[in-house]
Amino acid sequence: MTSVFCGIDWATDHHDIALLDEAGTLLDKLRIDDTPVGLSQLLQLLAQHGDSPDHPIPVAIETSHGLLVACLRATGRPIYVINPLTAARYRDRYALSRKKSDHLDAKVLANILRTDPAEHRPLPADSHLAQAITVLARAQQDAVWDRVQTGNRLRSHLRQYFPGVLTVFKHFREGLASPVTRTLLATAPTPTQAAQLTRPQLRAILKRAGRQREITGEVERLHTLLREPQMQQPPLVEQAMGTKTLALLRQFDAACTSADELEAATTAAFTTHPDAEIITSFPGLGALTGARILAELGDDHTRFPTARALKAYAGSAPITRSSGRKTTVLARHIKNQRLASAGYIWAFAALTASPGARAHYDRRRAVEERHVAAQRNLFNRLLGCLHHCLTRRTPYDERIAFPDTA
Repeated sequence: MTSVFCGIDWATDHHDIALLDEAGTLLDKLRIDDTPVGLSQLLQLLAQHGDSPDHPIPVAIETSHGLLVACLRATGRPIYVINPLTAARYRDRYALSRKKSDHLDAKVLANILRTDPAEHRPLPADSHLAQAITVLARAQQDAVWDRVQTGNRLRSHLRQYFPGVLTVFKHFREGLASPVTRTLLATAPTPTQAAQLTRPQLRAILKRAGRQREITGEVERLHTLLREPQMQQPPLVEQAMGTKTLALLRQFDAACTSADELEAATTAAFTTHPDAEIITSFPGLGALTGARILAELGDDHTRFPTARALKAYAGSAPITRSSGRKTTVLARHIKNQRLASAGYIWAFAALTASPGARAHYDRRRAVEERHVAAQRNLFNRLLGCLHHCLTRRTPYDERIAFPDTA
């Protein structure tokens, strides 16, 4: 049976399709709309060229998101996501003049699948639950990043006219995101208004923010801090800056609420997954960080045949550049940034949760390795253990992971 390869050049409102045989001959081409009718036309075209449940035609496309990809995944066919930078390099093989068109891009994608299928991985066969956790975990991480960005903008703005309030939230673990700080700023966004707050008003602010214990002492602390002398802007400028603070505060409140709600939804979905018990058995991995790890790894355990492949994907394994007599070992920058970010949190938390992890980190530091490099090496070690546990369906064992310190 002749092999057929499909390339799809994805766009916002339409998609170009190209079908090639194993010799590279163009069999058919089509442009479809991003609608159910367009999807039906695509499936009919594939069926005309031998597509069947037993022998589905593989598809190459430049994105892993969207309804088109989701519907194609539902048919059970292998879908290869090609990096746009990779596709651009391949395009030069077929068009030396560097011309570009949607139809040409679709042919290039099909040719990539025809000539180098072993160099690219199909989308993993993750369960629907794992895909839902991926959506929630990434949205929660985006919300946290938005919260940090908006909080930094608010802090920078307060420093310009209300530096005294910056000493208020240093007392709280949540910092500027503390409910007390946000409630205080919403009530008195300028230093003049804050200095006029009475003790009963401060007590009411604390209770409205959810404070239940040690209210009297906190009232006295705030009453003293907000009345300390400080430089001030002219009254009209101060009032305008207070209005801007309220606008920024509304954005900050929305970011904090979104992050909290998405965290609850993420952890609720994660705890129902079969891999959750194994993942959270690792030191330093709680429900939220574990959900972020699962979101990037998925639950298709054939995706990474070896621990080495997983480490390269996470960016924890170094990369070697060798030319002649010169060999250089460097940190890997092309990686899954979300997984690497979660790994940094995981490795840092493991330092206090696992004696073996701490001893491993200390050994790396003893040979004059910097903190970031030592922590990345620890993450690399823990990833290997995670790959072992997930593929063999066994929980984490400190004695096996770090036998020298068990």
